[in-house]
Parts: sequence; C-alpha cells; structure tokens
Amino acid sequence: MSSRRISIAESAVRDLEDLRDWCIALSVPEVGDRLVREILERIEQLADFPDSGRAVPEFEMPWLRELVHPPFRIVYRVDVERVRVVRVWRSERLMPMPPDTMAGS
Repeated sequence: MSSRRISIAESAVRDLEDLRDWCIALSVPEVGDRLVREILERIEQLADFPDSGRAVPEFEMPWLRELVHPPFRIVYRVDVERVRVVRVWRSERLMPMPPDTMAGS
C-alpha cells in the first residue's frame, strides 16, 4: 500500500484557526490546542487509509468523504495521489460545496 500526500485547503486551515480562536475567547486555549491536535492526528491517518471515512451524506460523490471526530466533521477529497482536506466543521452543520472542491486545487 502506498501513502497518499495530504494537503489542507485554506478553508480548512481557517476552520482550525477559528476553532482555536473560539476556545481562546472562552478562556480555554488548552481545549482548542487539544482539539486541533486531535483533528490533525486523524487527518494523518488518511495518508494510509484514505477511504476510512464515509461519503458525505449531503452529496453523492464517492471521492468527497468525511471522518467524524465528535463534534467535528473532517471533510476531504480523495484523488489518486493525494487527500485534500477541505473543511473541518461542527458535525451538526450541513456542508455547502466549497468552490475549491470541484476545481481539485
């Protein structure tokens, strides 16, 4: 089995930054740090197990998948050579299609 390269879209980076900022605003920065660290650890597993997540229920696209890390959804696109994380959202939110998902950037 060959590992795929992992990339993280700017939208997902902003999601993680927003999560950390929200925890700082609540005076619990250590919680934000822990959650971001846990999410990044889950993302790392995708290099070897890109199909470990389920298809995103809002879409019928087998290459758009998600890992659920309560209370977050790690949404990613699977290509032949890479996994691209496109969003990290609260699990109760429905996901609109990000513009860079279709372009494959």
